[in-house]
Amino acid sequence: MSFNIIMRMISGKRCFGATVDAGDTEVARRFVELMKETLELSGMDPGDFLRVLRRVVDFKGREQRMVDVAKRSDVILQGMIDELRSRRKRSDNGREVESETMIDSMLLEGYLDDIIKGQILSMLSAGMDTSAVTIEWAMSLLLNHPDLMKKAQAELDDVVGRDRLANEADIHKLPCLQNIINEALRLFPPAPLLLPHESTEDCMISGFNVPRGTMILVNAWAIQRDAKVWDDPTSFIPKRYEGLEDDHAYRLLLFGMGRRSCPGAGLANRMVSLALAALIQCFEWEPIGEEPVDLSEGTGVTMPKREPLEALCKVRECMIANVLTRL
Repeated sequence: MSFNIIMRMISGKRCFGATVDAGDTEVARRFVELMKETLELSGMDPGDFLRVLRRVVDFKGREQRMVDVAKRSDVILQGMIDELRSRRKRSDNGREVESETMIDSMLLEGYLDDIIKGQILSMLSAGMDTSAVTIEWAMSLLLNHPDLMKKAQAELDDVVGRDRLANEADIHKLPCLQNIINEALRLFPPAPLLLPHESTEDCMISGFNVPRGTMILVNAWAIQRDAKVWDDPTSFIPKRYEGLEDDHAYRLLLFGMGRRSCPGAGLANRMVSLALAALIQCFEWEPIGEEPVDLSEGTGVTMPKREPLEALCKVRECMIANVLTRL
């Protein structure tokens, strides 16, 4: 879903779904796997900071994988750009078609193909996996707290009803759902280390001397679990955000702050909110087996679950009845 949304912004294409051409779907599947491998390889390597470790760690093997992934990605991205370029040149009256996508706009402005490919990779890496892992963590937490799942379901039934799905206009009317998402983001931020920054001047922070030009990595995961800042920081407590809905009363760090904050924060909130709302609104969920869902963290730049979520679901009876009534 997240890949489809980003790709429609970039190229105007849906890549997954019943009405999509099988060839496009196969290319998209390969590209999604490449993006996952890219994110895996983008995690920090000790050899990047302690060069002596490159003699011990299989750095060259990792480096070669990165080169190989880049080459295979480049082929798919170049094909995407070439397709849009040829489409722009085709029209009945000989004029270029109107700009509709990100690639169209960048071609119109005369950007080089390599710059366009870089922008595509930035949007996909920032917007695809981050939203998907957030939904997975939120569902995992709700399966371990069925009372909160029922509370969110009741809110959706009350605000949205059972004859339609939640839409963008409903998001701000669903505080329980938003609190659940905020708490999932606090406990399991999709970017546990924010993008690197660099100090522009010599400065002193909490007694530490930070020289100009120092790479600064903000550990959002640790800050958002700091007992000095949060009560009972390792527990899943969505109600902690009640009454802290706006302005400076409460802020999460995962999207950054100020003029360097994430420009996709609004899109991410809508994607996660609407997808999670649909999952809760349409289905009854149960964990597999008696044990709680494992919340162990995996490795990677977006911190996935160590074991992908598996759960049992069935369509809610009330949703079936409403669909049959409409038919």
